[in-house]
Amino acid sequence: MDIYKEAVFYLDSHRVPVEEEVDVLEEDVFQEEAVSSFLSPLNTESIDFPDTPTLCSPEEMLEKRLVVLKGILESEEVYLRELDTLLMPMKALRASAGTSQPVLSSPQVQTVFYQVPEIRDVHQSFYSDLKDRLSTHSQTELSSDEETGMRYRHFELEVGDLFLKMVNHISLYGGFIENYEKAVEVVKKCTHSDSRFRTLAESMMSNNGADKTRTKYTFEALLYKPLDRVTKTTLVLHDLLKTTPEEHRDYGALKEALRLSRSFLSGVNESLHGKREVTLSHGMRRQLMRDGFVVNASDGERSLRHLFLYTDLLLCTRFKHATKGKQDQYRFCWYLPLAGLRLHWVADQERQHDTNVRLHTIRTKMHLLRQQLQQHAKGSRGLALAARSKKKLEQMELMLLIHSPVYRLELHSPSGKSHNLLFSSLYELEEWREAIHKLTTDNLETVPPDLLTLTSACVKLRMTQQPPLHSSYAGGEVESLCGTLSVAIHSASGLQQPACVYICVEVDGYEFYDKQTQTHSSVQGLNPHWDQELSFQVDGAQSMKVLCVSQSDTEEDTVLGKTTVKLESKTLSKRWRRQTLQLGQVEVILSLKYCSHPLEPPSSTAQHLPVFCVSIQTVAQQEGLLVPHVVRCCVEEVERRGLDEVGIYRISGTASDISALKAAFNSNLREAVTRLRSAEVNVVSGVLKLYFRELPEPLIPTELFQKLASTLDIQDLNSRLVSMLTLLQSCPDANRHTFIYLLHHLQRVAQRQDVNKMSQLNLATVFGPSLLRPPVAGVGHSRPSVDISQEVVIQVQVVFCYLQCNNLPEAKTSLPHDTDAEDETTHL
Repeated sequence: MDIYKEAVFYLDSHRVPVEEEVDVLEEDVFQEEAVSSFLSPLNTESIDFPDTPTLCSPEEMLEKRLVVLKGILESEEVYLRELDTLLMPMKALRASAGTSQPVLSSPQVQTVFYQVPEIRDVHQSFYSDLKDRLSTHSQTELSSDEETGMRYRHFELEVGDLFLKMVNHISLYGGFIENYEKAVEVVKKCTHSDSRFRTLAESMMSNNGADKTRTKYTFEALLYKPLDRVTKTTLVLHDLLKTTPEEHRDYGALKEALRLSRSFLSGVNESLHGKREVTLSHGMRRQLMRDGFVVNASDGERSLRHLFLYTDLLLCTRFKHATKGKQDQYRFCWYLPLAGLRLHWVADQERQHDTNVRLHTIRTKMHLLRQQLQQHAKGSRGLALAARSKKKLEQMELMLLIHSPVYRLELHSPSGKSHNLLFSSLYELEEWREAIHKLTTDNLETVPPDLLTLTSACVKLRMTQQPPLHSSYAGGEVESLCGTLSVAIHSASGLQQPACVYICVEVDGYEFYDKQTQTHSSVQGLNPHWDQELSFQVDGAQSMKVLCVSQSDTEEDTVLGKTTVKLESKTLSKRWRRQTLQLGQVEVILSLKYCSHPLEPPSSTAQHLPVFCVSIQTVAQQEGLLVPHVVRCCVEEVERRGLDEVGIYRISGTASDISALKAAFNSNLREAVTRLRSAEVNVVSGVLKLYFRELPEPLIPTELFQKLASTLDIQDLNSRLVSMLTLLQSCPDANRHTFIYLLHHLQRVAQRQDVNKMSQLNLATVFGPSLLRPPVAGVGHSRPSVDISQEVVIQVQVVFCYLQCNNLPEAKTSLPHDTDAEDETTHL
């Protein structure tokens, strides 16, 4: 089945109307070769279509089979620990049954632990035999010479007889299941009536293995473990059989074991259906708290999955469209108990260049489809053509939904199982993380689910019907934005402790352009400021999400607060409008402006203009600032950890590191600031000196050189400084404010000269030749001949005089963004 048909099938399965087409449009923007070049090779599992055989060599199958067997062994070890925990009080309870004040009577003890010791013995025997086989195989593998071949060594590993032997004892579970309700009834009754048993029933502890942590169970949760194991046995046999080649000697035994297990399971399913409404800890009932579509990453492949968050577990499913007249179904993929679940999120590394190119191809075609859709709506044949264009737009948006996410949420359970979920939106990831975290605060193992029953109930319980495709929601397009949305992030306050903080901004709408961007990370402090302008090309945007994130070098980043802002064209204009947003305890000040206009097709790469070797006025204009980011970031970093560095600005950093940071500032500000945080402080100071040295025109304009040189002849220091400050007022705004900003910084450096050995004269000697240069003689220019040594003296003395000034004006770092008469404060 090709990609086009797979996407049509998927949209059909979610009740999205599609129209079969034999031909293509005259200007078909859904070119098969472009899509297949991006997705090939694409496993159909990644878009959740009916199962198709996965082609792999016998060697690969045997490698996977070995991994499955090791996973089974680990699972059996956990199960045995749980059974041991359940059986631990049995002897004591039996002994107390003969006393005058028994905790349980002898019949009650018999009821509660019926068949549990026998089940435990069967699995202990199975575990020991399987462990011996795998250990022997591992030793053989190490001692065999390479000519034997990996495939043949794996072929020699036979375990089918062990599984068949275990399944032949599965009838023990039949007796346990028949007795289960009586056992639970005894446990509940005695828990309420006897405080001694209640203490026992609510605090049964089990070791988690190598990590030596302990998990608390309820008695009822442990009693449910064998019921849960019946379903798992069938699933495990199915996985093992899939990775066993048909020519393997185990194949027949495993197939028979799977048949017997399925037969037994079908016989007890009706009994299990009546037991799915089980009580969790503290009398809670299992409830669905949240569900939605996420991208599951496994073995390098991405799959769209429907995730269900219950009170005590996460259930990952795959939608299966039923035949006409029957009910839709969900297929079980995996589940994780919430007890002890650890969460960790990271931003994946940047995508490879070829992947970005292919994503850009799809986005470009989506943009053309959107234009077609708008044109068809106006024409006489609009309805039919619009339906076809919309169908294709939905198909391609679905592909982007699966292959563009960069945020990864890692889930790690105490049993050692891990799963990765991918998100395009940090806001959505944080919502899932918060919802899961709230339910994992109590490390209490609850009653495991009947997976088949729980999965089949998803159709009725689900709150989300289909993936979040913007093209499916055409109703709100009238009120949405189309054009350029600019966001200026000024500052934040309300931090509980000093931190390096960045602001992440996300907008919704069609996926033609990048919908998320971030400021650089601030210097560690309580009141971060950025004055950084972010810009979005938006089509169909209706809301903006803002997150404040604390960055850490050693741990994961932490979302300190988040909020959503509704975007309405009537409240936005081409003039900046300042707002104050409440993100939990953090308050963020930003400005917004919006310009409506037709959009150009998306560009393949973000247009980030270089900052080195470019006039400071140009850099300031493109950044919307008076002091460029490169200057501010380097100054802040030097003041954070370089004021006590001996020879700061005099001792040079490594040239290669300086060049690398220069390249980073020319291509990606956020990456540059991240590197800046960990670079040697002399490298940071070297980057700042290099920036001023490579300006095409000096920071102090050359036409002021002779006038400033003349002021040095004024004997009275105060009069000289007044004259020099007056000359400074004639400089362009960006030059003047950047120079004053630098002077204030150098004065703070000189205040620590007893430690860093850098006096004002030393600093003037370093920076003078870069900040002030004489005009170059040439066509149209005349200059008196001045000895080069005299030029250096003038350069140094001018900067030295400015540094001696105690009443320097304050430097403005950014242009005013709040041009409206009154500020608007938004508290969300």
